[in-house]
Amino acid sequence: MKTHLAAAVGSVVLTAGTLLGAPAASAQTAAYPTSPFYVDDGQGSYARGTLTWYNRSVGVVGTLRAVDCRRAWFGAYGASGKQLDTKGTGTKCNTTYPLKTGLLADVPGGATYVIVCIDDEYAKPIDCVQVDRP
Repeated sequence: MKTHLAAAVGSVVLTAGTLLGAPAASAQTAAYPTSPFYVDDGQGSYARGTLTWYNRSVGVVGTLRAVDCRRAWFGAYGASGKQLDTKGTGTKCNTTYPLKTGLLADVPGGATYVIVCIDDEYAKPIDCVQVDRP
């Protein structure tokens, strides 16, 4: 009986020691906020995707569908309305083109909003939308 009791107590102590000595589960970081975007030219071309709002940048992932020749353009702006960064695709004709880029927003609080435009082949905006940080 003493042998079984000693083994049981030893097992409980060993289990408790293992649990107490185990490292704490790492804290999960919260996901960065995202916003969808969509803008079109009314003739079949569009830019659509997702903006991911990081602390000092904005990630852009999506698709440009160009009927004839079109470009996608992105501009990040701070709380004061000052332009922080811009990126464009260059002219794409009769194709579907993947969008994947980042916009710098190296100010406290990062970008407040992003302007997304679909342009003609001469970089003249056809239509634009403003996407606010959530």
